[in-house]
Amino acid sequence: MKVFCLPDLGEGLAEAEIREWHVAEGDSVKTGEPMVSVETAKAIVDIPAPWDGRVEKLHAAVNAIVPVGSPLLGFVGEGEAEPEAEEKGSRADTGTVVGEMQSGGGVLRDEAESVSSAKGGIKATPAVRALARRLEVELTMVTPTGPDGLITTRDVERVARILEDVGPMELLRGPRRAMARSMSQAHAEVVPVTVTEDADLGEWYPGGDISIRLVRALVAAVQAEPALNAWYDSHAIGRRLLKKIDLGIAVDTPEGLFVPVLRDVAGRDAEDLRRALERIKADVRARKIPPEEMRGYTITLSNYGVFGGRYSDPIVVPPTVAILGAGRLRDQVAAVKGKPAVRPVLPLSLTFDHRAVTGGEATRFLMTVVADLQKEK
Repeated sequence: MKVFCLPDLGEGLAEAEIREWHVAEGDSVKTGEPMVSVETAKAIVDIPAPWDGRVEKLHAAVNAIVPVGSPLLGFVGEGEAEPEAEEKGSRADTGTVVGEMQSGGGVLRDEAESVSSAKGGIKATPAVRALARRLEVELTMVTPTGPDGLITTRDVERVARILEDVGPMELLRGPRRAMARSMSQAHAEVVPVTVTEDADLGEWYPGGDISIRLVRALVAAVQAEPALNAWYDSHAIGRRLLKKIDLGIAVDTPEGLFVPVLRDVAGRDAEDLRRALERIKADVRARKIPPEEMRGYTITLSNYGVFGGRYSDPIVVPPTVAILGAGRLRDQVAAVKGKPAVRPVLPLSLTFDHRAVTGGEATRFLMTVVADLQKEK
C-alpha cells in the first residue's frame, strides 16, 4: 500500500485543515481527480490523486489540522496486491505499539516540561499536574494558594469550574489561526513606531475615489522615500530595497483578515487599479483567491476608516517594514486662505519598523502621502 502525505502547498505553511473528503475508503480514483479539500491560512485548495488506484485508508478526519508531511490516505495501486489480513493485523498491532510509544513519549515530555515550568516559577506536585492535564487547565492560568506559591488541587479545580462556566474553547482555524501566528511573529520581532497626520481632501472630495487616491499617494511616497518599500531580514540584520511596489490591501471578512496583493501599483492607471481591487476583494469574499495572490507584498495599506476609528497603530508583518492606515473621513473646521471653512479631513497613521526605517524617513514618507492627497488632481 502506498501512503500519500500532505504536500507542501507552496505557501510556506506548516499545516492545513481538512475541509471535505471527496473520496471514501474503498473508492477507486484516477490520477488528477480531486481527493480532498484543505484549508490553509488563506485559501481552500483541492488536492488531486497522485496515482490510479483504490483508497485503502483515510488518515485524517474532517476539521483535523494536519502537518505537512503527515499521512493523508493510503492507496492500493492498480496491479498491486491487497494487503493480506495477517499483514493488516500486523500493521494494526504496529500502530498500537507506536501509539503506546508516543503516549510514553508524551509522559517524558510532560516531565521535561515540569522541570522547565518549575524553573519558570510554576510550582506543583506531579499529581496536581496530572489533574490539570485531565481537566485541561493550563497551570499558567492558576493563582497558587499553597505554601511558598505551590499550586494545590483546589486551585486547579477552581479554575476548571470557571472554565466550565464560560464554555468550551474555540480553536482558531484557517485565516484566524494564520492571523494569530502572524501577529505573534510581528509582536516578537518588529520594533514598531507610529506617526500620524491629517490630510485635507477639500480640493477634490466628494466625487473622487479615496482608495485609489491613497494608492497613488503611497506610490509617490515610496518614490520619495524608498526605505519603506523594503523587506527586513532579522537574522542577517539587513534589508532589501524593492524596486516594484506590490501593495498588500487589508480586507476584513467574517472568517478573518486577508491581505491580497495589488501588483506593480506604480505602473497601472486608476481604472486598472479599481478593476483589480474589486476583483481581488470579490475573490477573497468568495474564498477563491489563489494563494500566490496573497504572497510577496512589499508594503501594506489598511483603509479601516470604512468601519470607524480615527487613528490606530497598524501592525507591521515581517518581512515588510511599513503599513499605512486610513481612518474615518470626517468634516472639520480648518483655516482656508485665512478664513474658517468646513473641510473633509482624512486621518492617517503610519507604522514602521524602526530597525529598518529612521524616523526622518517615515515622517517624510507620511508628509508626501499628505501632500499628494491634498492636490486638486
